[in-house]
Amino acid sequence: MKTSEFLSVLKQHQDKSLLFEYAPDKLVGANYHITEVKNITIDSVDCGAGTDFWKETIVQLWESPKEKDKREFMSVYKALAILNKVDRIKPMVQEAEIKFEYSNEDFHTAQLFVSDYALDNQSLIVKLSVQKTDCKAKETCGVEPKAEVKQEAAAYCTPGSGCC
Repeated sequence: MKTSEFLSVLKQHQDKSLLFEYAPDKLVGANYHITEVKNITIDSVDCGAGTDFWKETIVQLWESPKEKDKREFMSVYKALAILNKVDRIKPMVQEAEIKFEYSNEDFHTAQLFVSDYALDNQSLIVKLSVQKTDCKAKETCGVEPKAEVKQEAAAYCTPGSGCC
């Protein structure tokens, strides 16, 4: 989801609580804070020597140990106010992908994509998901689509093969 799309969803549902589902049926605690917003620029070279360049918005969520018994989630209105303040100080790239950085005692630190959102009477639930790593130079490396991977193609793109 693009940053602009996320902000638009927030603007439409300011009267609701903002919840984040970081894994199926697992919510970021109500004691979360938005602790940092990062404007990230990626300037990369893949394993096939291809270059790429893009921007991302990373919103860091942190659960305060002092508020672990908190039951009321942050309002969409408050989250939007925080993001609008950030945008005035350091403008976010509206067409950049938005991700959420999060971890807890049972979940490793990860940058999670917005895969969907759901609404109920009181809440906007932002559904987050991980995206698996992938070879970006499949054609150069001879990697076929997953359903059609052959043993020889998989063997070609191995450490030391000059590809991946």
